[in-house]
Amino acid sequence: ARPVAPMCIVSRAALRAGSRPAFPWSSKHSSTNAVCEDRSMSAKVTMYSTGVCPYCVRAEALLKQRGVQEIDKIRIDLDPAQRDLMMERTGRRTVPQIYIGQTHVGGYDDLAALDKAGGLLPLLQA
Repeated sequence: ARPVAPMCIVSRAALRAGSRPAFPWSSKHSSTNAVCEDRSMSAKVTMYSTGVCPYCVRAEALLKQRGVQEIDKIRIDLDPAQRDLMMERTGRRTVPQIYIGQTHVGGYDDLAALDKAGGLLPLLQA
């Protein structure tokens, strides 16, 4: 079995021809015209989080799915000074609060909307 790359691109021609991306759990779609690339993410990702936060877990999963290998997690539940700093930097009280480089993305909903709009990968690659 071939390793799964963080990002697979399927050409429009392949989609029109009925090809589908190969999934590691399915042998039925093994032939494809998909081009898989290992895109390195150069932007630093920082996430303010707590120990018990389902949206933090979802945000981390989405970022890892998009090729982020390392996330600098700041646990505000363990350090009240970090909570104050987060609120000062973001103007928000909820977690997660995500920064990509110096850009404040916001929370999980903001991250997912950015991804859906096609803006997450370019920001990660900057």
